[in-house]
Amino acid sequence: MPAGLVFIDKPQGWTSHDVVAKLRGIAGTRRVGHAGTLDPMATGLLVIGIDAGTKLLTFLVGANKTYEARIRLGANTVTDDAEGDITSTADASGLTRSQIEVALENLRGEILQVPSSVSAIKVGGQRAYAKVRGGDEVKLAARPVTIHRFEIISDPEVVDEFIDFNAIIECSSGTYVRALARDLGAALGVGGHLIALRRNQVGNYSVAEAQLMDSLTRENLRITDLAEAAISNFEKYDLTEQDAIDIRHGKRISGSIRTEIAAAVSNRELIAMIQQVGDKLKSVVVFAEDK
Repeated sequence: MPAGLVFIDKPQGWTSHDVVAKLRGIAGTRRVGHAGTLDPMATGLLVIGIDAGTKLLTFLVGANKTYEARIRLGANTVTDDAEGDITSTADASGLTRSQIEVALENLRGEILQVPSSVSAIKVGGQRAYAKVRGGDEVKLAARPVTIHRFEIISDPEVVDEFIDFNAIIECSSGTYVRALARDLGAALGVGGHLIALRRNQVGNYSVAEAQLMDSLTRENLRITDLAEAAISNFEKYDLTEQDAIDIRHGKRISGSIRTEIAAAVSNRELIAMIQQVGDKLKSVVVFAEDK
């Protein structure tokens, strides 16, 4: 089984670990990982690394992501999504689209976001969600995130005393979409939470490329090779044969790149991810051994 990336359309109810475990069996290797967790409730793109592909995941974890979310205004939950118990309600049925649009303005750009208390962030060596489930009150510190786009894409719909609508969110890594739903509801004075979430994009990878889990076998598993996967998201830097030998041996080479990280390729093979150090280029991670 070749090394590379696999794009999975994660089904609802599966954890990201479930997908990794399934892929380990299909690919026949323990070296399988993912480039960013999706909650069990969420569906959509999960980027999986196979063997040496797991090295590339390090550089993809920080990629921007795009989601389609369905948000409910009028209720708060303990988890900020539909899987948690409702903690408070308010009649949101009178809200207009214009009022929601105004509140969205303060949730775009560079903002400080308090993650959901049931996130996987560690507090005193323990996951926040584990402490909440144990009955502890957890208050997490706000952290900077960037919301490039947060737009309503469906007319708000009145459901009993609630308002439901769909939104597109393009955001930096580390953003909690359910926290955006919570904060939008707070800004409108009625509470809010996430009732559905689908990840459409990670960096330049799209869910349109993804395979479904229920039909996945060793025979039909599509693995994107390392070079193709890397140059679709990073600047490509072509190495000479001697450059490739030097990079493999940990030497710095002459050259320059325009971005912080670039994919160094020789004869259509990904040799390393490289960065600029002064007037030289050095490897951050090497993918190929000297032959």
